Parts: sequence; structure tokens; C-alpha cells
Amino acid sequence: MVQEGWPLGMPLVGNLGKGLWEVRSTLPNTIARVLFVMHEGQMVLVHGFIKKTQKTPSQDLEIGLKRAKEVWRG
Repeated sequence: MVQEGWPLGMPLVGNLGKGLWEVRSTLPNTIARVLFVMHEGQMVLVHGFIKKTQKTPSQDLEIGLKRAKEVWRG
């Protein structure tokens, strides 16, 4: 849905800033997030994790941003 309907907003997609976005998914008994960036008109998935706290963990954001920079550099 996100890929074909881009751009979308809440509640399916959240903007995390610095060009990083998250797909929000609620699964049975857990919440999952997939971080992505848009690059040359394509959605590039850079990190996925199971969310255990209300706030996105800084470690997961750092991983996403590091990988996003790699995508943008080519």
C-alpha cells in the first residue's frame, strides 16, 4: 500500500526527519517498523525492527540514517 500510494502520511507512514521515513505496522502481539528513504523515485528499505518502547530507539534511528547516507552516496 505504501509503495503504490506514495506519498502517504499517518497512520501508515511517519516522517522521522532528515529524509528518513517509517512504515508503521501492527502485528499480532507486537509492533514492527521498517525505515526507508526515497532515492531516485524509489523506496529503499534501510532497517527493520520490532518496536518495544513508545519512542523509536536512538540505536535504530542511527542505523537507519547511516544506511540512508550510504544509499544517497551511491
